[in-house]
Amino acid sequence: MAEENQQSDYVTLVSNDGFEFKVQRSAACIAGAIKKMLDPSNNFVEARENRCHFESINGIVLEKVCEYLYYAEKHKDAKDVPDMDLPPELCLELLMAADFLNC
Repeated sequence: MAEENQQSDYVTLVSNDGFEFKVQRSAACIAGAIKKMLDPSNNFVEARENRCHFESINGIVLEKVCEYLYYAEKHKDAKDVPDMDLPPELCLELLMAADFLNC
């Protein structure tokens, strides 16, 4: 059963306030930290359970992070990509989350 979980196309990202976001593994792995967490060779519990808990990221910010991951995946080979709309009041928290997640 553990091997079946490792092959899942989706992972769950969990915020510090309990919000859960199911995202495609390919999009989630754009973030370097998530990619390492989900790498089976690192033997982290996240790789076995396909769940990543982020104690320093709240649900509102994690939702925007998920939007960004899909946005980045969609436009990965494009040129002149338009900026993603970000609420100004979240910019500092999003910058800290991006730094933490390496994305």
